[in-house]
Amino acid sequence: MPEIPVFPHDAVLQAISPAEAIDRVRDGFVEYAGGAWQMPPKTYLDASPNGDFRAMPAKGAGLAILKWVTSFPRNPEAGLPVVMGMICVSSASDGEPLALVDVRSVTALRTGAVAAVASQELAREDARTVGIVGSGLHGAWAARCLAAAEYGPGICFDPNPEAAGRLAGELGWEAGGREDALACDIVTCVTPGVSPVVLESDLRPGLHLNMLGADGPGKAEATPTAVARCELFCDEWEQASHGGELTAAVEAGLIRREQVRELGDVLAGAAPGRSGPSAVTLFDSTGLAIQDLALCVALLEAHRAGRVHAETVRL
Repeated sequence: MPEIPVFPHDAVLQAISPAEAIDRVRDGFVEYAGGAWQMPPKTYLDASPNGDFRAMPAKGAGLAILKWVTSFPRNPEAGLPVVMGMICVSSASDGEPLALVDVRSVTALRTGAVAAVASQELAREDARTVGIVGSGLHGAWAARCLAAAEYGPGICFDPNPEAAGRLAGELGWEAGGREDALACDIVTCVTPGVSPVVLESDLRPGLHLNMLGADGPGKAEATPTAVARCELFCDEWEQASHGGELTAAVEAGLIRREQVRELGDVLAGAAPGRSGPSAVTLFDSTGLAIQDLALCVALLEAHRAGRVHAETVRL
């Protein structure tokens, strides 16, 4: 077995800027919508009461990946990350292992990038201000990617004022309350999803919502009635309807499949975006392996071009 490159956390972030991540994730959605990339369903392995494991495969651009990733929400109490794991990258033509990639950096970067892609496509053309609800790791990357897409200034909110203050200080934005963040043009929610942070009374004409925290069964960041009042978009219907922001509204009979458009179809011109400037749009992101694949493609290209160094292992 030849030596396999290993890309740690910092190498990934060195190789791929937020601006490039936005472009790559956008391209990944279009490739998947057009049928060029493949993605079997995400598989959950329950590890109650502490969390779960997720196996996420995808194939495209000559590569096949398997993302093995955790979600253990109580880990920070023990000084450990919520998200850990790795992405195994192989050649799609002969199966040769090509790389092992740190999962935390890729997940954070593509989570932030999809918030920017969805905002570019679904928010009002004149939308500028950003509200971040949840200023942890993924909220911070969502804010950085939105700033890279030239949105801002923004308001950062978090139950931990220090987290909101650090993120606001980094970007030159402001820290504020939940209501301050929800008053912005583009509101991006990145919370654990254990209780709603967006109510029906928070909705107003022209608002765009990115809902990034409800990435598994039982999680939600908005009430079902608030979700049902929006024009609805998601990354992938099967995931979103069974383990995402849309799930509770689907189960309550408040929304149907035909009311929800997939972002890839909108990007590819196969489905319309927002109906007008006064619409309230909501994008439900559950996290797709094609997003991870898109960044792995960029990472291996950077490595071949000599722009990033990798460690190696021999199996």
